Amino acid sequence: MKWFLLAWLIPVVLLGGWYGLSYHDIHFGFVMLTRRAHDLVFEIYGNILGIPPQDIPPLVIKAVFVDSLIVLGIVGFRYRKGIGSWIREKRSGYAESPAESEESLSKAP
Repeated sequence: MKWFLLAWLIPVVLLGGWYGLSYHDIHFGFVMLTRRAHDLVFEIYGNILGIPPQDIPPLVIKAVFVDSLIVLGIVGFRYRKGIGSWIREKRSGYAESPAESEESLSKAP
């Protein structure tokens, strides 16, 4: 499972890091992190897809969001027994009967 999560997380972090640094032109001397390279990459993708380059980042964000939901769903399904027992444990502390709560209120000073 950890390899599955790493295979999802590493590209997301690299893409997000590249996008953030290149968008703000924080390049540390690397050509690929310049704003010029950023614009060129999205212009190439826009030409390949036949859409304006400024429409690509919102589409990528939506794709990452949907992929993240799918990955979290897979992880949740994989660990559903542990998650269910954790939820039951947390709820058991709050699940007092009404009679018990009335007794605790009447004993309060």
